[in-house]
Amino acid sequence: MSCPHHPTPEPPRGAEIVRQEGAQLDFSRSMSYGDYLHLDEILGAQHPLSPEHNEMLFIVQHQTSELWMKLMLHELGAAVRHVGSDRLQPAFKMLARVSKIMEQLVHAWDVLATMTPPEYSAIRPYLAQSSGFQSWQYRCIEFTLGNKNAAMLQPHAHRPDLLQVVETAWHAPSLYDEALRLLARRGLPVPDSHTTRDWTQPYAASEAVQAAWLEVYRHPEQHWDLYQLGEELTDLEDAFRLWRFRHLTTVERVIGFKRGTGGTGGVSYLRKMLDVVLFPEIWALRTSL
Repeated sequence: MSCPHHPTPEPPRGAEIVRQEGAQLDFSRSMSYGDYLHLDEILGAQHPLSPEHNEMLFIVQHQTSELWMKLMLHELGAAVRHVGSDRLQPAFKMLARVSKIMEQLVHAWDVLATMTPPEYSAIRPYLAQSSGFQSWQYRCIEFTLGNKNAAMLQPHAHRPDLLQVVETAWHAPSLYDEALRLLARRGLPVPDSHTTRDWTQPYAASEAVQAAWLEVYRHPEQHWDLYQLGEELTDLEDAFRLWRFRHLTTVERVIGFKRGTGGTGGVSYLRKMLDVVLFPEIWALRTSL
């Protein structure tokens, strides 16, 4: 019996709702949310080296970007295999997802841009030569999308295990290479120079390849899935350009024209990357339509 002056407290309304829903509350003998996601390892992986408050932002920004890039490579690799085996419908889903991931990465720069130049300058000495330029996952994305450059293997030479992964992407046909091979299999006039070439070499635009894509775009009803593939590739490069551009503007906002910690020219290097076109004929054909 409760004392009239001290009534027995009722359980919190939220707890009662949980009980009514039949939710499990005791996870001592089963896998929990944190167990499944390995949250102890993930949330324990931030180790600032400076006494500065803002270093946590810098670390989390780059760690989450690497997680998104891991998913991007997972989707891109599967999409390349599907295009190579003429299974375009699942490839379209994966390429659309990659474009959305890039949108997430674009917005991630918005968060880092809240770091002011003095705040970054305070943590920069603690970074030594570490730089996003050394991201092996980003390099694999570039290679998978066709921006092949043998010099970009060197930043990974100190890690033979990672170098092997990057070299595999360097030697493999890119997404665009597989798209052109698909066009050739469908009877479109893609020259042998673009279907059996050395995949480690940078891609060179071809008027013959542009003519093949023009046939697709002028007669979409006859080549609907190839037409859709062309537009998925356009979406993908459009998103990639925005990601690169947002990277450039954030770096210029935070460090100006200082050299990057990895030894690059910083803003000058990133501006050159804006000129790289991954799927040149798909963009050029628009002038001819």
